[in-house]
Amino acid sequence: MMKPTLLVLAAGMGSRYGGLKQMDGLGPSGETIIDYSIFDAVEAGFGKVVYIVREYFREQMEQSVREKYKSVKCLDGSPLEFEFVTQELNKIPEGFSLNPQREKPWGTAHAVLMAKDAIHEPFVVINGDDFYGKESFKIAARWCASHENTSGVYAIVGFEVDKTLSESGGVSRGICSYTSQGKLTDVVEHHNVMFDPDGVLRADNSETSLRVEIKPKDLCSMNMWCFTPDFFSKTEALFVDFLKENGMELKKEFYIPFVVDYLIKHGEQECDVISSPERWFGVTFKEDRPLVVAKFAQLAEQGVYPTPLYK
Repeated sequence: MMKPTLLVLAAGMGSRYGGLKQMDGLGPSGETIIDYSIFDAVEAGFGKVVYIVREYFREQMEQSVREKYKSVKCLDGSPLEFEFVTQELNKIPEGFSLNPQREKPWGTAHAVLMAKDAIHEPFVVINGDDFYGKESFKIAARWCASHENTSGVYAIVGFEVDKTLSESGGVSRGICSYTSQGKLTDVVEHHNVMFDPDGVLRADNSETSLRVEIKPKDLCSMNMWCFTPDFFSKTEALFVDFLKENGMELKKEFYIPFVVDYLIKHGEQECDVISSPERWFGVTFKEDRPLVVAKFAQLAEQGVYPTPLYK
């Protein structure tokens, strides 16, 4: 039986947060957010975890992970597999030059590309600093199981906007538009998403710069995607085109939504929109930390998760 792979984007610097969110112990026994994601993924039937990290903390993180999860078993009793892949600024196709002043890598789609030699089955991409909840992983695993050896369709796990807000301030969210058949047509970025003083949920539309009303139950992207392995070859071709136009830029990045949007608009792919009932939370801001700590403590008290997660 095919076991999907979980691809964890953990290379972010955490500049707004003030440190490495990937390593921050937030659970009652020092669990990280990634620990909870992996716990839920294993319960949902995943068989391998691929981490995208930066070279400067790879050794520290790999040592921690392999020790922590050494006794974790998949549903079929086999050991959970791990691979670590690095995302660096200079990991680009031959023939391209870098702007010597550029510091950051090339974004989330570039990060996924780094795993092309490590993944050969349907896989799910998540952020390392986001909590998605058990049902989200079950939904994603079912999609992957039904798309083994297929091509032409990807999926996004969407979350209701009002279940993804931060108590520490406005957030950016990509609002999904889709057909009556549940096929994604667009993801439009909105900034400063929050309930205004009059109780109405509003956001700044990135395309019009206007502040617009958002329906609380609209689905948004939290960067949880389901892909088949052909994503790598299609993305590689688009990355070459991106570098031709933006290779000397200091800050432009190559994002997953850009790739999916291009493939949809050019008739190369469809993308299913599957809705999660879960409430997202994460550590976007440093001020979010105590709130997240309290939520994990509550989940442990309710018996949703054991504490410690791993023994």
